[in-house]
Amino acid sequence: MQVSVGVSGTDAQGRPFREETSTLAINAHVISGSLLKVQHNHTKEEQECHVVFLGPVRGENAEIGLEFAAPRPQFWRVTFPPEDWTPKSPEARTAAPTAVKPLGKL
Repeated sequence: MQVSVGVSGTDAQGRPFREETSTLAINAHVISGSLLKVQHNHTKEEQECHVVFLGPVRGENAEIGLEFAAPRPQFWRVTFPPEDWTPKSPEARTAAPTAVKPLGKL
C-alpha cells in the first residue's frame, strides 16, 4: 500500500533533513538505530521511528525499513486483520480466475 509521507531526522554528519516519499508497504506492528520522524502527508500526523533495515540504493531511491518507537496502528488509517487471520478465514475474499489471452508477436 502506498501512502505519501515525509521523513525527517538528522544525517550521519548531524545535519537535519526532510524527504518527501511514499511507503512501499505498511505494517500495524512496528517497534525498535537512527531516530527519524515520519509524517503522514494526508493527516499531518507524525510518528517517531527507528531505522531497522537499509536496502539497496537504486538511482536516487533507497529502500529503508522503519519501526515505530511505539505502536500506532491507527497511523495509516487502514483496518488491519486480527492476529489470528489467515487467507482461509471466512472473511478472506478470493478473486475469480480470469482467462489470460496470449499476446501476439510484436
